[in-house]
Amino acid sequence: QVQLVESGGGLVQAGGSLRVSCVVSGWIFSIYNMGWYRQAPGKQRDFVASITNRGMTNYAHSVKGRFTISRDNSKNTVYLQMNSLKPEDTAVYYCNTDTRSMNWGQGTQVTVSS
Repeated sequence: QVQLVESGGGLVQAGGSLRVSCVVSGWIFSIYNMGWYRQAPGKQRDFVASITNRGMTNYAHSVKGRFTISRDNSKNTVYLQMNSLKPEDTAVYYCNTDTRSMNWGQGTQVTVSS
């Protein structure tokens, strides 16, 4: 059974940093391109960043230069390092494949206070 489990969110002041993680189980993680997405209250779920199975990365314009996506295939885990956080980064953060092909996990809440 495929399972995505996000963790690492929390409350942080503007300008601070957080790293969120997503552990994947139930399929061959290393062959998939992975992505991070976020959903703020009342808004759609948006793309944040992606990483291919070979490590090439892509970012939404709003987070470029502040966020870094990475992966550890030995741990079936994808990470999102978030620096210089802004209040508008407040959202529930989710991981999935780059085509959103798996069932969503519960996400992890990131709240940035001004």
